[in-house]
Amino acid sequence: MSDRFDVIVAGAGPAGAQCARDLAQRGYDVVVLEAEAEDGFPRQSNKSTAGTFHSMMASFGVPDDVVMNYTDDVVLESPNHHYVQQQPGAVLEFADFKRWLVSEGREQGATYRFDARVNGPIMENGAISGVRYAGDEEVYADIVVDATGPAAPLATELGVSDLTREKQAIGVEWEMEGVAVDHPEFADLTNSMMLRLDHDHAPGGYSWIFHTGGDTAKVGICYLQNEGHRKYGRDGAGIDDYLEGWLETDPRFADAERISGKQQHRGSAHIQMPDNLCTDGFMAIGDTVPTIDPLWGEGIHKGMKSGRMAAITADRCFANEEADTSTEAMSVYSKLWHSEVAPRMRERLLMTELLYLAPNDRYDTLMSDLKATGSDTLAKANAGNVRAMLRLLHLRDIPLLGAFAKERLSE
Repeated sequence: MSDRFDVIVAGAGPAGAQCARDLAQRGYDVVVLEAEAEDGFPRQSNKSTAGTFHSMMASFGVPDDVVMNYTDDVVLESPNHHYVQQQPGAVLEFADFKRWLVSEGREQGATYRFDARVNGPIMENGAISGVRYAGDEEVYADIVVDATGPAAPLATELGVSDLTREKQAIGVEWEMEGVAVDHPEFADLTNSMMLRLDHDHAPGGYSWIFHTGGDTAKVGICYLQNEGHRKYGRDGAGIDDYLEGWLETDPRFADAERISGKQQHRGSAHIQMPDNLCTDGFMAIGDTVPTIDPLWGEGIHKGMKSGRMAAITADRCFANEEADTSTEAMSVYSKLWHSEVAPRMRERLLMTELLYLAPNDRYDTLMSDLKATGSDTLAKANAGNVRAMLRLLHLRDIPLLGAFAKERLSE
């Protein structure tokens, strides 16, 4: 047991790397176990659209040199209308961003081990005391943090994570050039992040164009395999078919091509309430528990906030001369997660489910409603404010609410 640390973090994504960065900055001895090889990192996990907002950039000191393009607006599209909300943001070069986080953690004193895929927990007296990785390697710590994403090998075995296939969102994206971001038939997407609600292209989800400068953009779709997808999807069509269909029919892509040398980004996340977040000596952060924004898929900021809340919790557990890593002590993380990382998560999940069940013509009406009620309504509804959500409902939505209730009862 000589290979011992204060904290083990499994996974070097934004959540895990930020957790390690914060812990090392506080003077703790932390090791990060990352499944990928360091050479070319992150080759396999460079899968985020990497759209985020200034609040994240400022909170975590993210430098300009990992930003592909700063944006001014968020544009919502329906099949026939659109709504523009001024909201400054940034589209990151995700691979550079992840490498920057690793470098930052190392500068603070964090240890990184690559080619170190986590196999499972080491248990002593019913509690986790370490991790097996890279075959038969072992490492021990007072606290273990699972930041491995949906694979969740530690959280699953400890009974903390219970991710269900029915709540899994899948996504695919290309980086493209020759995109007509200012096409006359659509809203001007120059320096914008656009999200399109249209079941013809993304049944049960949405598609996007994130402008990355000039005539380049990140273009992709994602959807939940939910009732909306089953109702509006095409038999036998997969996610690549939907993306190709959109690229072939939308005039903004008439002269567009995939940027040579750029990998396709492909990933998944779960949109559901977490059953649990921690137990004795253990916390789950980022996509290991569903931390992603349920409505619009923004996961970087929330993932990093969850990593920071885990670091704060660990700091409290180590505050006394003898560390207290009991479930009760670790439950501080659960309180911080619900108050600081994903407040009103249940209400926002309800809104998400309703949104993706709605038909295309209802999306057109939503754009008109947003224009009539203003950005304040959208901001409040997005934050889970029930009164704001009700302002966007109509009498004609009664059948939609009935379908929603039926789906919930079937669960």
